[in-house]
Amino acid sequence: MGKKIKIIIADDNRNLCQMLQNYLQAQEDLIIVGVANNGLEALELIQTQEPDLIILDLVMPNLDGLGVLDRINARTTMSRPKVIMLTAFGQESLTHQAMMLGVDYFILKPFDLDILGKRISSLTQDILSSAPIQFSSNSPVVTTVGSGLNLCVEVTTMMHQIGIPAHVKGYQYIRDAILMVVEDVSLLGAVTKELYPGIAKKFDTAPSRVERGIRHAIELAWERGHTDTLKRIFGYSMNIERQKPTNSEFIALLADKLRVMSKVS
Repeated sequence: MGKKIKIIIADDNRNLCQMLQNYLQAQEDLIIVGVANNGLEALELIQTQEPDLIILDLVMPNLDGLGVLDRINARTTMSRPKVIMLTAFGQESLTHQAMMLGVDYFILKPFDLDILGKRISSLTQDILSSAPIQFSSNSPVVTTVGSGLNLCVEVTTMMHQIGIPAHVKGYQYIRDAILMVVEDVSLLGAVTKELYPGIAKKFDTAPSRVERGIRHAIELAWERGHTDTLKRIFGYSMNIERQKPTNSEFIALLADKLRVMSKVS
C-alpha cells in the first residue's frame, strides 16, 4: 500500500470540521491525523503528528491562523506542511500577510467540497508516488465541460440559475467580476483597490456604485432565487436561510467553480 497523505483540520466550527472529516476520510489516499478547534490545539497536533497538509481556519480562539503559521515557520527541525487556509474574509491586508507567511492556497467560505478536493490533489501530487488523488464525492458534481467552454455563457447560466435578474446593474458587474477573477485569482486580495475600480472604469461609474450594485443583486437573488439551487451552490458551509455571502465570497465561489470547469489553474 502506498503512502497516505496525513491531514490536520483546524477550525473552530465543529460542524464544518465534521463535514470535512467525513468528506476527506472517504478518500483512499488520505488520513485525518487530528482535528483542532483552536490555534493552540492545532500547533500541538502539528508537533506530534507531523502532517503533510493542514486545512487551517484564519480566525480561531487562543491563536489565529496567522499565529499558527508564524510558529510553524519558526521551527527548524521539522519539514513544513502544505497549508490551505479557510477564511470568510476577503480582506487584502490579511491575505497579503498570510501569503507572506507561506499559505499555499486560500479558500473563501462558503466553498464547494469538490474545489477543496482539487486543491488538495494539486498540492499533494508530488508527495504520492502514485497518480494524483481521484476524489470521490457525494456533493453535487460540477458538470464536465469540454475544452470549448464559453466562460461568458457559463457565467450567465449560473447567474440565471441562482436567480439574479438580468436587468439590474449588479448583474453585469458580477459577471465581469467573476470573469476577471477566473483570469487572475489575486484580484480577490484586492477587491476594493483593483477589482471594483477595474469594473467601474469599464462601465464609467464609481467603484462604490459597483460594490453597491453587486450587493443589491445578491440580495435580490436571496429574496427571489431558487432555494434548492442556492443550497446546492452555497449550502456546504453556511445556512443560506440565515446568511447571505459577502460580495467577495459570492464572486470567489462562482469563479472557483468556473475555473474548475474550464481547467484554468
